[in-house]
Amino acid sequence: MRRIVLVVMDSVGMGELPDATFYGDTGSNTLGNISAAVGGLRLPNLEKLGLGNIDNLKGYVKCDSPKGCFGRMTEQSKGKDTTTGHWEIAGVILDKAFPVYPSGFPKEIIHEFENRIGLKTIGNITASGTQIIDMLGKKHVETGFPIVYTSADSVFQIAAHEGVIPVERLYEICNIARNLLTGQHAVGRVIARPFTGEIGSFKRTDKRRDFSLKPLRKTVLDYAYEKGLLVKAVGKIEDIYGGQGITHAVHTHDNMDGVNRTLQYMSEDFEGIIFTNLVDFDMVYGHRNDAEGYAKALVEFDGRIPEILGQLKEEDILIITADHGCDPTTPSTDHSREYVPLLVYGNGARSNVNLGTRNTFSDIAATISEYLELKADIPGISFLPDILRRG
Repeated sequence: MRRIVLVVMDSVGMGELPDATFYGDTGSNTLGNISAAVGGLRLPNLEKLGLGNIDNLKGYVKCDSPKGCFGRMTEQSKGKDTTTGHWEIAGVILDKAFPVYPSGFPKEIIHEFENRIGLKTIGNITASGTQIIDMLGKKHVETGFPIVYTSADSVFQIAAHEGVIPVERLYEICNIARNLLTGQHAVGRVIARPFTGEIGSFKRTDKRRDFSLKPLRKTVLDYAYEKGLLVKAVGKIEDIYGGQGITHAVHTHDNMDGVNRTLQYMSEDFEGIIFTNLVDFDMVYGHRNDAEGYAKALVEFDGRIPEILGQLKEEDILIITADHGCDPTTPSTDHSREYVPLLVYGNGARSNVNLGTRNTFSDIAATISEYLELKADIPGISFLPDILRRG
């Protein structure tokens, strides 16, 4: 009953990549800078797995004999968004970045979108999610026009008050946008951003939904699915892969709900993959430049690690990583081009193994493929031989 439990701490990067300057991310170091900003951060359970032992990570306790395997990973794909990072984790490396729109979307795209939904739109600017509803929420409520905005990532975001445009209708509108944005305008994600509240006190809800492109080729999830294994997705994983290669999925309210749902899946008996995304690090704290809140969220997740380890079955392998950075201490509120941590643990795995700096996130997909004995065409180098006990 071999199984991989893969947890993505969304945006928990750990230092700028060599090409970070080309993305405007010089100096970004999500984990390191958060620790410095709050006067030192202790994550004892992650540190016991080897977090503080990862090469070049400062601000965390180095363990003399960590019980996990540890390392860091380099992103080979072009870009620094959620879809790009997750696809590479699953074995798809992008040679060309998804399109971005720092000056807003072309008039012809907005005009066609408005024709298809039968409504005018407002916005069409680059902004953060909280900023845009503070700026245009009142006008949206008064006119009923959905708010369109983007960011440094390849996203077409649509914000609407739940009392003005019901959530299911907002999802329909997002599907219309997804079908429109193809070819040269094939953004990585269309995102529904519902909010509630009164003018002056709007608040985004947990009914966000991502409408991603389907992966350009097979991922390790597809190969597992084809073999008849179960692939159980927690959080926005189902959305990121367009439902492809997923057998079961559950959406979550916040990080702790994500951990709870993961534990529920872990308690079941099946062979395959549990794939979890914990989005609060990115959505609630990283993009809002809230270093203190980010630190508290890391501490909260760290406190759940013993439960996760305690739920591991004999042949389970736990992998904890991230998909990009989102340093809350820099002026930017966007994602950052960073290395990501790699922590691996299993009852049948070795301890205190430095996996070094991996050349691609896809090494995870290669490792999963080898462990689950999939007949897969996956780039990357498996680290399975390094983590399994010999003899």
